[in-house]
Amino acid sequence: MDGLLQQLATKVGIATSFKDGGLIPKEYKVEEKIIRYFAEKLGFKAGNEEEIKKSLADYDKRRWQKTLESINVVSCHDIWFDVVVGVSVDPSEFKIEVISRQNGDKILLNYQIFDTQQRQIIGKTEYIKWSVKIYNMLEVGYYDVKVTIKNRSYKMVLAVAPDTCYENPMIRNGKAWGYALQLYSVRSERNWGVGDFTDLQEFIKICGRCGADIIGLNPLNVLAHNFPENASPYSSISRLFLNPIYIDIERVPEFRKDDIKGSEDKINAFRAKELIDYEEIYPFKVKLLEKAYKRFATEKNYERQQDYQRFCREKGEDLEKLAAFQALYDEKCKTVWGGWPAWEEEYKNPTSKAVKDFCESHKERIEFFKFMQFEADRQFNQACASISESGLKVGLYRDLAVGVGKDSAELWADSGLFIKDSGAGAPPDAFFTTGQKWCLGAFNPYVLKDVAYEPFIKILRANMHNAGALRIDHVMGLMRLYVIPDAEDFGTYIRYNFYDMINILAIESCLNKCHIVGESIGNVPAGFLEALEEKHIYSLSVLWAERENSGWGDFSKPDTYPEKAFTSVGTHDMSPLRMWWFGYDIAIMKDLGLSSNDDTIAAYHKRETDRKLLLKAMDEANVWPVDKPRQGDYLYGEAYPEGIEEAVNRYVAGSASKVFLAQLEDILHVEKLQNLPGTDIDKHPNWRRKLPVSLEKLENDIAYIRNIAAIKKER
Repeated sequence: MDGLLQQLATKVGIATSFKDGGLIPKEYKVEEKIIRYFAEKLGFKAGNEEEIKKSLADYDKRRWQKTLESINVVSCHDIWFDVVVGVSVDPSEFKIEVISRQNGDKILLNYQIFDTQQRQIIGKTEYIKWSVKIYNMLEVGYYDVKVTIKNRSYKMVLAVAPDTCYENPMIRNGKAWGYALQLYSVRSERNWGVGDFTDLQEFIKICGRCGADIIGLNPLNVLAHNFPENASPYSSISRLFLNPIYIDIERVPEFRKDDIKGSEDKINAFRAKELIDYEEIYPFKVKLLEKAYKRFATEKNYERQQDYQRFCREKGEDLEKLAAFQALYDEKCKTVWGGWPAWEEEYKNPTSKAVKDFCESHKERIEFFKFMQFEADRQFNQACASISESGLKVGLYRDLAVGVGKDSAELWADSGLFIKDSGAGAPPDAFFTTGQKWCLGAFNPYVLKDVAYEPFIKILRANMHNAGALRIDHVMGLMRLYVIPDAEDFGTYIRYNFYDMINILAIESCLNKCHIVGESIGNVPAGFLEALEEKHIYSLSVLWAERENSGWGDFSKPDTYPEKAFTSVGTHDMSPLRMWWFGYDIAIMKDLGLSSNDDTIAAYHKRETDRKLLLKAMDEANVWPVDKPRQGDYLYGEAYPEGIEEAVNRYVAGSASKVFLAQLEDILHVEKLQNLPGTDIDKHPNWRRKLPVSLEKLENDIAYIRNIAAIKKER
């Protein structure tokens, strides 16, 4: 590779090579065209040698071309920022005002200016860089800084970070347990074929009665209004707002029983179906919400109108843009294929006259979309009010997706914030030899810092709302993301400002009293896990990964599990215990053509060995139920060991990890996978499986009773 191109890539944060996360790491060299492509997308031309030289020079001048950076992220023990001024400026001409964003207080500063001895000539002017050291003990949070030099003012944000993220006292000082729950999968005798916020409220009460303190939820963010079958909770159209499908229609204040007269059979059919019928359920709910909105708009309940106006003010421009996007999409999808990037140019810009005119002429429709968010927020808050009433000491453990769908309101509202014509994904590995295209928008790290990380902060706050803990999906994205050009199959890693990102996460964690967990399954950079541990960001652990010899040896003993971890038997992407035992997951991979005959045979042989090792681990830990001891080796999966789910849950619950999350799929003997990574609905019904037992019958289910008893022996 050309030395200049390598130099530019290193400076701007584009990987020219990388290793995968395999047992024997394989190194990949990134093609020059990919490097040049991303250099241009990040704002640095790299078409030829002259362009690269200019881009290198421009990069070195970046900091010298503005007096203050948009944001300076610092430790609460070392508060400072730098200022670029002309060499003729005297410190006596320098004034600072600092106002706390937390309480509006003006801070009387004790500070000192130091000459860094750094100089730079831009054009005909020589500049110097000062370092301003602040000696005040500033509380964790954000501060608006205004610097005045010779009657000219400049502004920046000062972000003061704690040493570590917030730790829930119960988790820090003891051990907690709870459930990992896919809310949409909840079956109840009153919901309409998909779990809703009333189900969540009831499940919170169930947790209170059985002594659980935490509920891990799938992402709850709003999905595509016009394509409800695009059901992945990890590909939303906005991570700032909730999915209206979780609204319990019968608890909307404007709902009338007559609204569903004649539709009872349809609702019962929704409930009876094995899989969630998004294509029917969501539009049906929307029609009833439209009726409710018309009553809301005409009946003018003063208190409810006041609550609505307050909600709209609080959510502000973000809500307006989401509603405008949904209304536009509703209109355009009838005639335009390809999502908002295929719209006419004037509609691609949310601030254009065409969009403003559209919003003016479609006010009622836009208000309806805002109303749906208002009601979803109200019901979510109402459900979460039961957390303290039920005595849960942690509460909801929410999930923040790594990205947002490219055909989304987030990208439409601020497309310049994201790396254009590209999407986040995963690099090649042993399972996906060409990598994975997730088609998720990836922040442009330079633009993100220029806007003082405000979009990142908003997303964190929105998903910490009502949360005692937050899972950061693919937490390595704080440091680097694998991004793929739309027209290519391979991409490379783009570097983010890890120091800033992890410290902003720590600030928001403390301000919102929200425990942080990082999902770090995949290709993890060297030193990354240590950095998370230093910030008290807990890890994720699963039974199937806690193995000796990189997954080929014995199951790790419970007392060797990581302490600062949220541990479970598996995840929504892994086979439930009974499915794993019989090897049905191996059969699915073969049936779908995702594995060869040789790979399938090898997988069955390994599974036989793994089953024996699992039985051995349960024997050595002495966790079998007294009335259901092990009966044999159950060779070739010929039988399902009675009591094994109790043994396994007790085994993992007895681990050193601070938090254990039980999965109802394991407890209730589910034999089918919730999500099969790398497949779409044409191959596998991802995100559509319902739990086999309704909420109303759960507490009397013998498997549930026995498993809770087993878990509570260890927690």
